[in-house]
Amino acid sequence: MQTEMLTLSYSPQMLAYFSLDILIALVLLIIMRWVYTLWTQVDSTDELSGKDNFAFGVSVASSLLALSIVIWSAAEQASSDDYLTQSMQMFIYGIGGIILIKIGRWAHDKVILKRFNKRQQILEGNVSIGLVDGANTIATAIIVRSVMLWTEGFTIYSGIAVLSGFFVAQTVMLVITRLMERRFAQDNQDDSMQDVLVRGQVALAVQHGGNLLGVAFAVSAASKLLVYYPQAYISNLINWLFIALLFTLLTIVLGWLAKKVVLKGIDLVREVDHQHNVGVASIEMALTVGVAMLVLGLVS
Repeated sequence: MQTEMLTLSYSPQMLAYFSLDILIALVLLIIMRWVYTLWTQVDSTDELSGKDNFAFGVSVASSLLALSIVIWSAAEQASSDDYLTQSMQMFIYGIGGIILIKIGRWAHDKVILKRFNKRQQILEGNVSIGLVDGANTIATAIIVRSVMLWTEGFTIYSGIAVLSGFFVAQTVMLVITRLMERRFAQDNQDDSMQDVLVRGQVALAVQHGGNLLGVAFAVSAASKLLVYYPQAYISNLINWLFIALLFTLLTIVLGWLAKKVVLKGIDLVREVDHQHNVGVASIEMALTVGVAMLVLGLVS
C-alpha cells in the first residue's frame, strides 16, 4: 500500500533490500574496526574501555565516520534498478572505501607526517596525533565522496576516477601540510610542527585538522565544475589537481581574511603556537571549514 504523503514508493521487496543495505553497512563498520585493530596490533576493547585511550578512540571514530561517508555516497550512487545489484554495489564500494582509508593512513604516516610513528603515538595516548589522524581520514573520505558522486555508473572507469580523486586528495593535503610546516617554522624559530605535535600540542592539532577539512571541501568543489569523461583518465586527473589546488588557495586566502575580521586584535601565532589556546584554534578551524563550505556551496 502506498501513501501520497511519501515521495518514495515502497514494496515488501524494497523494504527487504533496504534492510539488507543496513545489514551490509553494519558489517562494513565491523570490518573497519577489525582492520583498525590489525593496523594497531592491540586489543581495541582494552584500549577503549580498559586504558580509556582517548587518542585511540578519536582515531577509531574517525575511521568509522570516514567509512560511513563512503557508504553514504555508495548508497546515493547505486545505479541499478535491481535492489540486489544496488546492495552489491554498496558493499563493493564499502570494501573499496576501507582499502582507500587504509592506504590514505599509510600515505599520511610515511609521506605527509613521516617524522614520527603515528601508530605508536596514538597507542601512547597522544591526543594531538589522534586529532590530526582523524581529520586526515575524514578529509580523504569527503573528497572520495565528491568523486563518487561526480562519476557516472558502476564501471571500471568510475573506479579509476575514484582512484584519481584519492591521489589528488593526498597530493593537495601533502602540499598544505608542507606549507603549514613552513609557516610554523618561520614563526617559531625553525621549530618543527611535527615535533610539536608529538609533544602533545592540541591547539596546533585542531588548527591543522581544520585546514585539512577545509581542503577537503575546497577540493570537492572541483566536482561541480568539471565534466566527467569516463575514458579521459589523464585529463580528468590533471583537471582535478589544477582546480583542486586553485580552490584550495582561494579557501586559504578567504580563510585568512575571515580570521583577520572575526579574530581582530588576537595574535593567532601567540595564542595557538605559544600559549596553546585550544579555544582560538577551534574558532580558526570553524572559520576555515566554514569558508570552504561556502565556496563549495557557491559553485554547486
